[in-house]
Amino acid sequence: MLSVEIKDGEKQVGLLMAAEKVFKTGSKGFFGMGKIQIGEKRYQVQVQLVEIGSKPKTEE
Repeated sequence: MLSVEIKDGEKQVGLLMAAEKVFKTGSKGFFGMGKIQIGEKRYQVQVQLVEIGSKPKTEE
């Protein structure tokens, strides 16, 4: 699991956890989603990290 820190300048405004995931395409990586508040406004946040080259090769 990764923790993703969201900052506004030097101030941390959110912390999002991203769990390991195998995507529908077969690629491997991390994915997380959540809600954070910045000032008076709330935001829905998603983060996706995909390992380059992790998609399985198709047999031809």
